[in-house]
Amino acid sequence: MFITMFVVHMFLNKPFILASKSKSRHALLKNAGLNFTTTSPLCDEELVKKNLLKKTINKRNLAIQLAKAKALSVSLKQPDCLVVGSDTIIVFKDKIINKAKNINDAKKKLQKLSGNKHQIISGVSVCYEKKQIWSSQQTSTIYLKKIDQKQINNYLKKTGKDILSSVGCYQVERLGPQIIKSIKGDFFNVLGFPLFPFLSFLSKV
Repeated sequence: MFITMFVVHMFLNKPFILASKSKSRHALLKNAGLNFTTTSPLCDEELVKKNLLKKTINKRNLAIQLAKAKALSVSLKQPDCLVVGSDTIIVFKDKIINKAKNINDAKKKLQKLSGNKHQIISGVSVCYEKKQIWSSQQTSTIYLKKIDQKQINNYLKKTGKDILSSVGCYQVERLGPQIIKSIKGDFFNVLGFPLFPFLSFLSKV
């Protein structure tokens, strides 16, 4: 898709808006040396997700559709700004796994994922003037160690409720390696943002 040099200039010289309050995404983009501000998406994410799943949408395309909804919700209010939205989902045995609501729910999720592999799918969407101008989606595979109930309890005791912000109930940038066996694919994608495709977009347009 053709992107004007004016838009490129804005990206490189003016802070873009990250439509996310995710601490990990904020840290990832900040460490990459990008100039941006953050705001919460102006949409009901759970409602958008529910409505998308009612449609015939391929579940594996859900992350990029949610990313678009987040970015577009802010772009509609601030059309003259570049807005970036991102979302991450987990697919396990062809089913979407949602965030844990509490520690007990996190225990059940880790029991289910223990000793198995699952996919992390992260999507990113860039909107300008109330429309999407670029998007990308990446998939990584996570292999979890075989962990028993005692190990799960000890792990969650260390992480505390902060772990509930992680879709998979592990934070690969923190204590996640204690229960992760291996990762196949883009590491940044597991953190919740396809950084390499995004940087490539910035450098090539």
